[in-house]
Amino acid sequence: MSDNLIHGLYREGEPIQDPKAPSGPIETRWTRRKFEAKLVNPANRRKLSVIIVGTGLAGGAAAATLGEAGYHVKSFCYQDSPRRAHSIAAQGGINAAKNYKEDGDSVYRLFYDTVKGGDYRSRESNVYRLAEVSCNIIDQCVAQGVPFAREYGGLLDNRSFGGVQVSRTFYARGQTGQQLLIGAYQALERQVASGAVEMFTRHEMLELVMVDGRARGIIARDMLTGEIETHLADAVVLASGGYGNVFFLSTNAMGCNVTATWRAHRKGALFGNPCYTQIHPTCIPQHGDKQSKLTLMSESLRNDGRIWVPKRAEDCDKDPRQIPEEDRDYYLERIYPSFGNLVPRDIASRQAKNMCDEGRGVGPAIAEMGPDGVERQVRRGVYLDFAEAIDRMGLDTVKAKYGNLFDMYLRITGENPYETPMRIYPAVHYTMGGLWVDYDLSSNIPGLFVTGEANFSDHGANRLGASALMQGLSDGYFVLPNTIRDYLASGPYPKVTSEDPAVADAERSVRDRINHFLTCNGTRTVDSIHKELGAIMWEYCGMSRTEEGLKKAIGLIRNVKQEFWTNVRVLGGADELNQSLEKAGRVADLIELGELMCIDALHRRESCGGHFREESQTEDGEALRHDDEYAYVAAWEFGGDDGAPTLHKEPLVYEFIELKQRSYK
Repeated sequence: MSDNLIHGLYREGEPIQDPKAPSGPIETRWTRRKFEAKLVNPANRRKLSVIIVGTGLAGGAAAATLGEAGYHVKSFCYQDSPRRAHSIAAQGGINAAKNYKEDGDSVYRLFYDTVKGGDYRSRESNVYRLAEVSCNIIDQCVAQGVPFAREYGGLLDNRSFGGVQVSRTFYARGQTGQQLLIGAYQALERQVASGAVEMFTRHEMLELVMVDGRARGIIARDMLTGEIETHLADAVVLASGGYGNVFFLSTNAMGCNVTATWRAHRKGALFGNPCYTQIHPTCIPQHGDKQSKLTLMSESLRNDGRIWVPKRAEDCDKDPRQIPEEDRDYYLERIYPSFGNLVPRDIASRQAKNMCDEGRGVGPAIAEMGPDGVERQVRRGVYLDFAEAIDRMGLDTVKAKYGNLFDMYLRITGENPYETPMRIYPAVHYTMGGLWVDYDLSSNIPGLFVTGEANFSDHGANRLGASALMQGLSDGYFVLPNTIRDYLASGPYPKVTSEDPAVADAERSVRDRINHFLTCNGTRTVDSIHKELGAIMWEYCGMSRTEEGLKKAIGLIRNVKQEFWTNVRVLGGADELNQSLEKAGRVADLIELGELMCIDALHRRESCGGHFREESQTEDGEALRHDDEYAYVAAWEFGGDDGAPTLHKEPLVYEFIELKQRSYK
């Protein structure tokens, strides 16, 4: 490891490799890995225990599958029901290479589109496995009764999503995530009823327990009573979702946070590619400075809706229905004729920002702080217009395909999208970064596995639409159950009790942290500090990043951290329902994560996917990668409370797909 600080911020450590990375023909890698993984006989499974944190698609599916297999599972969620996991918010669909439309799709094409969509910053083996397993997911969910949309003849229907030219997205109107989650929930509750799974709702993981270098449990807080509980097992699985709420305003549920994975990171788990944040192009625009949540409108709307802005800035105040066709700029169709409105999310988002930066944004002006620190009034919106689709397909057909989404837009904005074009603008949505895992979904901490959005593994620098549900269910139903057994076959591991010094230390650290929040007695609310952090992250580490801005952001975040730990005020007590206390712990971790995100974005002097460095772009403003320097996973090691993080690079080797500049024109 180098002792010299780079940019005065981080060190570079030894390169790392995925020790489980398979070789040979890519079509047989997953089959061979499953065969090579050690087995656990049914009698021994009853002696083994697994803790799973999170009950979304990845966590719920994993708990149901491992419970069905005969392991004893403890499942944790901070919601009052597993059905409230954030997976419920995914609307548009789930990808699978079934090729029902006979339009040229295949497992290899899904693999290719996903690697290309991730801007060549994901692992080939992981992505091919995801594409291969995708077909099994649909069969599993149909068997569970998930009400996928069907064509007139009864076959499952498909639609297109951004970044592809085929129809491979299965959907249940605009409620796909909800319906898939109900399927996983049914399977989970069956195992709860059988006694194989023990369910802990309204419990939040606050610390990872490590004994003799292995993950052996968690410290959790009962959010209703405040009781601090120790739960121990042979292995721990984190399926706790993403960290988009580091930006304060995002499409994530208000409770989404990074605490479970960040606590593991502080115990030694590497954090992969934290700066890769997806900005979703199809969200209801921010309407003021008192807002705490943004609402996603499904990307599926881009199948039939057309995106445009006025050609002239002076027309931005007009009723859009009064702007003639020749005065409209359908800019995605103009710039990207091959893909049109179905370009990937990162590209659609940047172009929407470009249109608004040119002064052609629509909707009410909102106050925005500029890089110079001066507040200005800007319009942040573009139109998503269904007039042509209604003329072509008829009103009833549009209502059948998108009705619940249109109703949601009407309730939130008071505007009828059947009559007036929707207004949309990009917002923080998904995080491609997460804890580093190997091919088996194991972190570098033995016994700690990470699934779904909580890991970094499948999406590279940009997630294609309808692939988050695919990854969550792939990891939960098909991948983790086949890989965790290789680890559990060496168990049961030596019994650990709450009296073990490592366990007692973990519990003590949680109590000390809670006590600090409740006795700090400062003058700032947690929300006010969170909002300040979010403004910094959005301005300097949002849709575009610069070296100067990122360095400034790191200094500002360090000031926020100092302010938080010395001047926060948390009312209430520890032994009761206390949402301010819950938020304090989450924001403390988001602040530290925000600094690492900026350091990661600063070190990567290239543009790729959702990471757009203004210093690295093509002549026409597209993301410009530098494969000779940055074709690697950035896996960060925690540097201690007062230390600098260490960067470990995992080289990305492409054997089956040619590295080339992305083009959707």
